Amino acid sequence: MNIVVMGAQWGDEGKGKIVDYLAADSGVIVRFSGGANAGHTIVIGSERYALHLVPSGILYPDKTVILGTGMVIDPEALFLELSGLEGKGIDWKGRVLISDRAHLVLPSHRRIDKELDAARKKPIGTTGRGIGVAYGMKSHRDGIRVADMDDPERLVNLEASDRDFVEAWRDRILPMKVDLVTYLRHRRNTYVLFEGAQGALLDLDTGSYPFVSSGMSCSAGAAAQGGVGPRRIDRVLGVFKAYTTRVGNGPFPTEFADNSPGSLQAYIRDTGNEYGVTTGRPRRVGYLDLVALRYACAANSIDRLVLTHLDVYDELAEFETCVAYRLRGKLVDDFPASIRDLEESTPVLRRFRGWKAPISACRSWEELPREAKEYVQFIEEFTETPVSMVSVGSDRNQTIVRESPWARG
Repeated sequence: MNIVVMGAQWGDEGKGKIVDYLAADSGVIVRFSGGANAGHTIVIGSERYALHLVPSGILYPDKTVILGTGMVIDPEALFLELSGLEGKGIDWKGRVLISDRAHLVLPSHRRIDKELDAARKKPIGTTGRGIGVAYGMKSHRDGIRVADMDDPERLVNLEASDRDFVEAWRDRILPMKVDLVTYLRHRRNTYVLFEGAQGALLDLDTGSYPFVSSGMSCSAGAAAQGGVGPRRIDRVLGVFKAYTTRVGNGPFPTEFADNSPGSLQAYIRDTGNEYGVTTGRPRRVGYLDLVALRYACAANSIDRLVLTHLDVYDELAEFETCVAYRLRGKLVDDFPASIRDLEESTPVLRRFRGWKAPISACRSWEELPREAKEYVQFIEEFTETPVSMVSVGSDRNQTIVRESPWARG
């Protein structure tokens, strides 16, 4: 059985925790897109693990994780991350594989990335890690894949420093390479998790272009870049927060206007620890955008939703959620393609009662306060998509499962 776990907002939804939780029942975890610009945090007891390139299932000692074909991989960043995991007692050797069709991020890519964004009159706000440039080189057919690292004819067009970089890492990367399609073909009866990076609204084609990632963060990316075809995807899980966040520039219709100390934005940012795992930048925070979430569900054939950070609302007497936009005097209930329209949209809000009680100890749907369940049920009705899991804390065991994603049917 093959399950895709993807972000249903602008990234940072808690996908890492959900993949880690579901990995207990899977045999292989494949990260199908993105690079070291992504960040997934996993909390197990008092230990926190920050992952950027390595798929989230690595923390289980018996799981194989694969960096997929759609990823762009900086070898230096990868081995720094693996060294950090090893320092925390994680034995990764022999369990971390890399698709031989994945592309490399080279030193020149990082330099060009920073130069391009600095030259833009309206910067996109990239992480400067060379991700977009690597994807651009891939599209220009000038990229270097893992499979090309020992082919002198493929390296001949690189500048000297990039060629030296590839040669320096070649002997460490090549023993980890795998033909992903063949590998998964021989494991048809294995439970496979496909882990996405970023989120639906950052997808290159269906997101808020041009303020998007350069890769495929949509569910289709799992089939296009994960080593299987679309008919072999059994279920798509979309992870979203009880509110909405965004990192970097770009339209954000439901962003809180007040960012001052003591504001709702500051409260949610601090309570939810809304700071980038990769960059440390404070995330922009706003109301849950149900218009955007419903769009993400439709655009990605999301079968089930996974709600995270619900516990952040524990102390609020009431809160609001966006159910439509107001644009130039008109009511809009669909997610616009135009950046100008998104920038000029203001949220139409619906108010909900809070529960004023801690829910982090809840382990079943029945234990949740009535107000929390009513909020979840409204989301289900609006998006026409069931919420099958609810996260009530950052720890692995703070997860309510209403329906197992692995259940067929």
